[in-house]
Amino acid sequence: MTMRRYKVAQWATGDTGLRALREVIRHPSMDLVGVFVYDRAKDGVDAGELCGEAPTGIIATRDRKAITDLDADCVIYMPRATGSGPSRAGLTQAELLDDIVPLLESGTNIVTTCTDLLARGMRLGEEGQARIRQACEKGKSSIWPSGSDPGFFTETLPFALLSLQRHIDRIELEEFGDLSHRPSPHMVMDQMRFGKPVAGWDPDRRKTHLYGEYQPALTVLADAAGFTVDDWTATGGVAGAREDTTIVAGEIKAGTAAAQKVVIVGRSNGVEVIRFTQYAYVTLDVDPAWDLRPTGWRLRVEGDAPFDIAIPLPIPADDISAFVPAYNANGPVNAIPYVCAARPGILTTEDLPPILPRGPRPAETP
Repeated sequence: MTMRRYKVAQWATGDTGLRALREVIRHPSMDLVGVFVYDRAKDGVDAGELCGEAPTGIIATRDRKAITDLDADCVIYMPRATGSGPSRAGLTQAELLDDIVPLLESGTNIVTTCTDLLARGMRLGEEGQARIRQACEKGKSSIWPSGSDPGFFTETLPFALLSLQRHIDRIELEEFGDLSHRPSPHMVMDQMRFGKPVAGWDPDRRKTHLYGEYQPALTVLADAAGFTVDDWTATGGVAGAREDTTIVAGEIKAGTAAAQKVVIVGRSNGVEVIRFTQYAYVTLDVDPAWDLRPTGWRLRVEGDAPFDIAIPLPIPADDISAFVPAYNANGPVNAIPYVCAARPGILTTEDLPPILPRGPRPAETP
């Protein structure tokens, strides 16, 4: 039996990118051939040094064309989030397209955590989607967005449960995030606005951003379930702390924002068929009282084979940040052999077989 080897390049080396880079270096059937970095301090540094591994001989570069010219089988594309909202930073969508189109045209496949590419690039509009499809056709290449989350929670997990259904009435997804141990006052107190007065709360601030992130992925899930969603809505909400609370990022006074949620609902002919709720909180003791749970997810499928599954992360709150990169990076790395074998185009999880750590079974040779 022969095991195909894959030439892989890593694009961007933040927390998730560094974890992906490490796993490629360790992978028994992958050869690292290049690393693209944004930080000038990382330019010229050995890839192994960047992620805590032994030297590899592969030197990081800030030259985009150098990566495109590698003739890699796949690039793991993990830049910062695109967009221009108050909670976003990094690339514009035009810059995103300028990065990935030359790679695809050159015949290089892509796996990515960029949520703009979920749902076959719905957020990029018809012109952006057309550019990607044409690039895939020219290079006979594929691009698969894991999306991390959304993506993992809106496709990988639900699809497994949908396989057991013949009739589905409704799908409900809930995501819970306890930020009380997050050591980032800027993110927790300024960006997320915990500890700010409830009276002046703007429910649209995060709602608009999360709707843009999750609605395309939820559309793919709705389609897989056989729903025709003709109306999508999003609402935001906030709950106050019942008493003064000290968290790692600072002080939360009684009555100030201590929990927030965004609810996205899809309806068919006026009937709710899919609901997603994201909860973020810094204490469980809030007013009004919400059914807040430990960091993790809950998935409910109402149909002829109903499920109600809770998936808390079995990790102490102080250690979660050390594990988060694995949840985001491992899926794209595992998907590389499947994406390289797939038909050209913008793929969804529905287009691929179940993604396993070992990859597709090796082909037999005489």
